[in-house]
Amino acid sequence: MQSPHRRQFLATSAAASVMFAGTAMTGTAQAKTPKTMPKLAKNDVSSASDSLFDISLAQWSLHRRLRAGEMDNLDFAKVAREEFGIHAVEYVNQFFKDKAKDEKYLGEMIKRADDHGVKSVLIMIDGEGKLGDANDAKRKKAVENHHKWVDAAQMTGCHSIRVNAASGGTYQEQVDRAADGLSRLCEYAAKDNIGVIVENHGGLSSNGQWLAQVIRKVNMDNCGTLPDFGNFKIRKEKNGGLIEYDRYLGMASLMPFAKAVSAKSHQFDDAGNETNTDYMRMLTIMLDAGYRGYVGVEYEGGALSEAGGITATKNLLEKCRTELVASYPND
Repeated sequence: MQSPHRRQFLATSAAASVMFAGTAMTGTAQAKTPKTMPKLAKNDVSSASDSLFDISLAQWSLHRRLRAGEMDNLDFAKVAREEFGIHAVEYVNQFFKDKAKDEKYLGEMIKRADDHGVKSVLIMIDGEGKLGDANDAKRKKAVENHHKWVDAAQMTGCHSIRVNAASGGTYQEQVDRAADGLSRLCEYAAKDNIGVIVENHGGLSSNGQWLAQVIRKVNMDNCGTLPDFGNFKIRKEKNGGLIEYDRYLGMASLMPFAKAVSAKSHQFDDAGNETNTDYMRMLTIMLDAGYRGYVGVEYEGGALSEAGGITATKNLLEKCRTELVASYPND
C-alpha cells in the first residue's frame, strides 16, 4: 500500500512530467546459522514471486557504461527489464547525485520504472559523510546529508537506503559512534517507514561480528544490514596482502538483520560457478536465516563485459535457486 506522501508525490510528478574484533579472519571457521529472523521494519522487503527469493539488479553492475555516458540513469529500469529480464532495481546515488530533491526527475524515474513493470527496491548511498565520524559535528552533518535520500527513497517507492558505517577510533569507540549516527538517521527515516541498512563495505564494517554488534546496539526495527557476498576485506597490509573476514561466518552474523542481500561476483569458471564465493553455501545460510527477499546481482569483474557478468551472475542464482527448492519444500 502506498503512503499518502507517495500517492501525493506520484500525482504531482505525473502531472509535472506529462509529464567481535580480530576473530574469524580468513579460514574455515563455521558458524551456526540462526533459523529465524527478528522483527525488522514494517516496510515491504519481500520478493515479488512465490519462489525462495527473487533477483534484483544493482546499478553498480553497469557503472562503466553509466560513467562513459553510454547509458542514462533514467534508462536503468528499461535496461534491467529488456536486456536482462530483471524486474527489480537497486539504484546508486552516484548516478543522480544532484537529483535527490528534484521531484520532477524522481517522478520520471518512477514513471519509467512503472512503464516497464520494474520495482524500485533501494538506493545505495555513498559520499555523504561518515555516519560514525569521530567528530560529533561531522557525524551530525553526515546524518543530515542522508535525510534527502531517505525522502527520495520514500518518493520512489524504495523500502530502504543502503548506507556505510565508516568510523574512527578504537573498536568499541567505532561501535558507539556508528550506532549513534545510525540511530539518529533511523529516527528520521522511521517517519516514512524507510529502512536504513548497512553493507559490509570495508574497515570494521567488514567484520561481521562488529557490524552485528552495531545493529544490536541501535536496536530499531528499521535498522538492518545488506550482507554482500564479497565485501569482507577489512584492510590492506603494507606488504600488499589483505586482512579478510571469513565471508561465510560474516554472512551468518549479518543475515539475522538483513533487509537486502548482494550477490557480489567477479569471475566464473567454465561451469558457471563464481570462483571466489560458494553461492550455494551463501544462499543456504541466507535461507536458513529465514530471508526471502530480493538478492541483488552486483558484478564487479573485468574478465566479462558488464552485460556478460550480469547474465552469468543471474544464471548462477537461478541455477542455485532451482537446486535449493527441494531443501525448502514449505516455502
